[in-house]
Amino acid sequence: MIIYPAIDLRGGRCVRLVEGDFNRETQYDADPAAAARRWAEAGAEWLHVVDLDGAVAGRPTNLEAIARIRESVSIPIQLGGGLREPEHLRIAFNLGVNRVILGTAALTSPELVTQAVTIYGDAVAVGLDARNGRLAAAGWLEQTDALATEVAARLRTAGVQHFIATDIARDGTLQGPNLASLNELQALLGHGVIASGGVGTLEDLLALNTAGVAGAIVGRAIYDGRVDLAEAIQLTAPVGAPRE
Repeated sequence: MIIYPAIDLRGGRCVRLVEGDFNRETQYDADPAAAARRWAEAGAEWLHVVDLDGAVAGRPTNLEAIARIRESVSIPIQLGGGLREPEHLRIAFNLGVNRVILGTAALTSPELVTQAVTIYGDAVAVGLDARNGRLAAAGWLEQTDALATEVAARLRTAGVQHFIATDIARDGTLQGPNLASLNELQALLGHGVIASGGVGTLEDLLALNTAGVAGAIVGRAIYDGRVDLAEAIQLTAPVGAPRE
């Protein structure tokens, strides 16, 4: 399992929200590049970066901060938030991003997802941001009736290999991941599920590792010091392949 430290960008700063609520924000690093370096030095293999302002605006917004993150570390970066047009994807890849995450676009423009997979292959992921199994959009400000499982199945058929599954009700709460919904999604898709939302302890990450997800995104727990990232990476390394 790959552990993805989260860097959520708002106004050029690194922040964390609770349940996606912009009124429940905690600021961490004024310079997100400092957080990126810290997590890379702890052994992170990937970074998960979200442009929160972009998610609301519908276009990439924190470009300068993303560029600073890219310049500060050599590990791969996946980026989500406001990527809803072909030009937005080109902007992200030109910044040096390694994987783009389509969330709202997966609901409003499924043809964009198909086109992006044709062009960029497995450098395209889909974000499944759900409340009670139904997807939210536009920075989680709009609730839809679309079932995460139905959208995931359709987009898997279209060639999507990576899905970031976020339980909005648990995101930033430290209350533990929703293992039941993750198991359901895993049974449906077979592989490529990256869990997000609720990780609060090392035990949560170990449970996700045991569940067999491809990756786990962790944010508030490592910023608050509840989880030591280096230790978590070492303990979830494949048997016989310890990470330095």
